Amino acid sequence: MTGTADAAHTACGHPQEKLRWEHSALEAEFATAADGTLRLVRLAGPGDPGPGDPEAALPLVELTALGHGSGWSGPRFTGTAFGTRLRYRGHRTGNRAGQEWLTVELHDPATGLTAFVELTSPDGVAVLRSRVRVRNDGTEPLVVQSVSSLLLGGLPSPDALDVLRARNDWLAEGRWYAEPLRATVADIGVDVHQHDSRAALVLTGRGSWPTDGHLPMGALTERGGGRTWLWQIESPAGWRWDLGQRAHGTCLALNGPTDAEHQWRVRLTPGAEFTTVPAVLALGTGFDAAMAALTSYRRAVRRPHPDHTALPVVFNDYMNTLMGDPTTAKLLPLIDAAAEAGAEYFCVDSGWYDDTLGWWDSVGEWLPSARRFPDGGILAVLDRIRERGMVPGLWLEPEVVGVRSPVASALPPEAFFQRDGVRLTEQGRHQLDLRHPAARAHLDRTVDRIVGEWGVGYLKLDYNIVVDPGTCAPGEVSPGAGLLGHARAYLDWLSGVLDRHPGLVIENCASGGMRMDGATLSVAQLQSTSDQQDPLRYPPIAAAAPTAVPPEQGAVWAYPQPGFDDDLISFTLGGALLGRVHLSGHLDRMSGRQLALVRDALATYKAIRGDLAGAVPFWPLGLPGWTDEWLALGMRVPGDRTSYVSVWRRGGEAALRLPVRHLAGREVRAEILHPSAAGAGSAVWDGRGLRVSLPRTPTALLVRLATGE
Repeated sequence: MTGTADAAHTACGHPQEKLRWEHSALEAEFATAADGTLRLVRLAGPGDPGPGDPEAALPLVELTALGHGSGWSGPRFTGTAFGTRLRYRGHRTGNRAGQEWLTVELHDPATGLTAFVELTSPDGVAVLRSRVRVRNDGTEPLVVQSVSSLLLGGLPSPDALDVLRARNDWLAEGRWYAEPLRATVADIGVDVHQHDSRAALVLTGRGSWPTDGHLPMGALTERGGGRTWLWQIESPAGWRWDLGQRAHGTCLALNGPTDAEHQWRVRLTPGAEFTTVPAVLALGTGFDAAMAALTSYRRAVRRPHPDHTALPVVFNDYMNTLMGDPTTAKLLPLIDAAAEAGAEYFCVDSGWYDDTLGWWDSVGEWLPSARRFPDGGILAVLDRIRERGMVPGLWLEPEVVGVRSPVASALPPEAFFQRDGVRLTEQGRHQLDLRHPAARAHLDRTVDRIVGEWGVGYLKLDYNIVVDPGTCAPGEVSPGAGLLGHARAYLDWLSGVLDRHPGLVIENCASGGMRMDGATLSVAQLQSTSDQQDPLRYPPIAAAAPTAVPPEQGAVWAYPQPGFDDDLISFTLGGALLGRVHLSGHLDRMSGRQLALVRDALATYKAIRGDLAGAVPFWPLGLPGWTDEWLALGMRVPGDRTSYVSVWRRGGEAALRLPVRHLAGREVRAEILHPSAAGAGSAVWDGRGLRVSLPRTPTALLVRLATGE
């Protein structure tokens, strides 16, 4: 990455700074507008269009504070009012662990507020990551109500763009949909009231489930040219993004929590500072290319772990199987059958700690039930898992304490979420505040006992309540800031657990995919994609999961049952083969033929999983629709000599052609890997795409496309 700068003066007499920052896949150019604010005027790949008009761009930071009107950069997207207050004061560049970085310093002499715009980009990846650190270098306190993480203007007109969003609901995750941006951002005419349009598309996430409702993502795609701008906000709490119009072009603002939407504000006393959540923007020609860049970025910034390349098969006893009611008698035959099928981890899900029939509001001690495990206790079950060659795992919901739990009175009141001095209760549970040392010490003792003493190597960490807007301890300004503070402390706690137990594998879950955010995924090794129990409804979730999480981290349920016919067994197994197989089902009740189908599917997965660890996704039929009869997900292995395509048919015509553009015109051999038995269907390469015939429904195929080069 190189960075260069030069200076002149604007027509209004302000010093005109020009700054260029680039590497092989990304170029960023900054220039000073007439009001003296430094703006990002170009962000593109090499050879893409040149710098835009600084007046159409946005200031680098938008900040609002009590007593300061609309903020240092003015009302959203206008750049008026306080637009000249945060002025360029200098910058630094460098390279750190394969990440190019640029920090731009801005300062307001009137208040003493200093903002540091911290930009990073992995070498060779067309992705920009931005966060803003603000510091009060003045003499008076400031109450900040919002700080942008990334602002970008000068994009094509809303008339030329489609916007993509992803609904993300419980049991129905990752439902992307597109519409013309102009359908929301109305065209109000030219020079109306000497003001840009105030019409905007605004999306927010609230509460302690940051991906409940929508993924904290979005994309713009240019019709005709195909250029795509794809973003994610890496917030474990609230977030907001805006699209609007300025100077005939489109502008984008990415924020973490704000006062207006999330009751978030912070009081900065002299010398105090706050850093926003990161926002990330990926570029590409087409959605698939931008998502490939974002996938590469996600791999570059996450915590390293051997699980990311090993991709072991996990059996979990919950889904459509024990459903939170494990006992020694039920588990031992399942353990034997899972080992015979080829599982490598075995996770005992919820209920293992319960001596009653109503554990929901009594959790928190995380001690094993004597009633459920009468002979040798749970340690005998964990030993059986190890004897069968698997790594034992357990389910925990660490952040909650039931109102009937002894822990609720053992810990100090300050260790829990509270408002106005009252401890919060949600669905019969209190929530721990991981900023408090007693809360953290309680969880450290729990995990060190389970992992260090019992030898558990896998933890599924769930979270099944929602707290909105957050917690406000005595002396704090706002509940939204308390929620973000806790969420950051939780991730710091997770990092500490992994530091002490580096071989431990952690699965992140919140009733499935309700906490599927980039901040959490940079720490946890796996992500539960859904709690969906219907194998016929899971395919669109599985096909869309790589938009939110790299394939090697996306846990997809495969829960074959002895009551399924062979086609449905193959269907539910096939849907997980391009992600992380999370096996469940009553394997212990299956016939030998049925268990062989499971064993064959897992053998196929183990043969290809080494490729998945570096592959990037593509969608031959476009992003999946919830009711689509045909769906397809592809994985493109580096070098383009091998690609994989999963195809699902839930209805419709019996044959379909799937375009595979990156292999068009090449000699390709198509091989059906799953199901291994003949007769499920056919897949033939025709020179530009894959012709698939699936005579029965439901059917799922996994096809390998290999070039002769």
